[in-house]
Amino acid sequence: MHDHPLLVPTVSDRAASGGSTMFDRLALRSVQSSVATAPVRFTLWDDYSVTGGASPPIATIKFRNRAALLGWVWDPDLNFGESYMSGAVDIRGDLVQLLEAVYRALPPARPRPWWRFAQANDERAARNNVHHHYDLGNDFYRLWLDRELVYTCAFFPTPQDTLEDAQIAKMDRVCQKLRLQPGERVLEVGCGWGSLALHMARRYGVSVRAFNISGEQIAFARERAEREGLGRAVEFVEDDYRNVSSACDVFVSVGMLEHVGLPDYPTLGAVIDRTLTPDGRGLLHFIGRDRPSPLNAWIRKRIFPGAYPPTLREVFEHIVEPTSLSVIDVENLRLHYARTLDHWRRRFEDSSSQVAEMFDETFVRAWRLYLAGSQVAFTTGAMQLFQVVFARNGSNAIPWTRDAA
Repeated sequence: MHDHPLLVPTVSDRAASGGSTMFDRLALRSVQSSVATAPVRFTLWDDYSVTGGASPPIATIKFRNRAALLGWVWDPDLNFGESYMSGAVDIRGDLVQLLEAVYRALPPARPRPWWRFAQANDERAARNNVHHHYDLGNDFYRLWLDRELVYTCAFFPTPQDTLEDAQIAKMDRVCQKLRLQPGERVLEVGCGWGSLALHMARRYGVSVRAFNISGEQIAFARERAEREGLGRAVEFVEDDYRNVSSACDVFVSVGMLEHVGLPDYPTLGAVIDRTLTPDGRGLLHFIGRDRPSPLNAWIRKRIFPGAYPPTLREVFEHIVEPTSLSVIDVENLRLHYARTLDHWRRRFEDSSSQVAEMFDETFVRAWRLYLAGSQVAFTTGAMQLFQVVFARNGSNAIPWTRDAA
């Protein structure tokens, strides 16, 4: 069993003894009123319940003890996840349907100044954050990702496409947006298990230097490159993006920007600016938001420490505008990420017994909630998935039309 100390429950799952008090029932009504229109039944340990919405309840949330109940009253963003993860609440009904009803019943989030929740991720913090999530073991991710081990949003040309086909289609879409030409030099930061770098070299004839600070992922990628005869075309470098200096014709980052931290965006922009050739271009693929807001507190604590999903304005203001870059195209693939997560979640559930053997039941519940909640975030528009294509602002080596990209 793997050790994962950050998933030690903080809320006991022990059922309360005795009946509920008037104070408990007032607290339960307060919880229900925060999502008043959601057709969900909220129940205490003695079966006292309140129900919201105008239609019959689609699910029931049962509090097993007073600590779980008061935690939700005090800080629902954090303690919804804490109590579910620990088993201090029972969910009866479909978790995805429940979360979608709750998300849609929440009041619109108000934009908040970025400095209230901005977090800088220096090299040490970045390595710790990556280790917490991405170094859980390749065997774990093999259980529920596609065969290429692509852990970012897929692209589904049709809703019926398989996850495997959709991830290949996503990588091709990235390459086509970048108009890769044989012999070009590509710089990729945040390369995961190396699938995109190998795909670019194999299918488009480019050379790639791919950076990542996950030792386990880099070792896997290097071994795969040698096995597939691409060791000379692709160099996998275990190093932080801040240390990149070699020139490139194309810069690409898929799924890393969320982990950079808003205060470090100018640093990333400077890296792009100093490495990109005069006719160079690049692509950023990242989870974002329509308006500034921090990532959910529980997700930051348990799943993605240090992560922040930016708005387009924040990316433009802190990465593009201070440099000699120009935005060429922006696409939102929000619903494609919802479908990707639906595939991941179903595969994870099919492998949940194996995951429990690797870790424990607390880990299974935490990741079940993370995957379901993420799917709903994209379904409801709480999260977006942006692809931004850019080039040097004086370069005319750009497509005449979008179809020509």
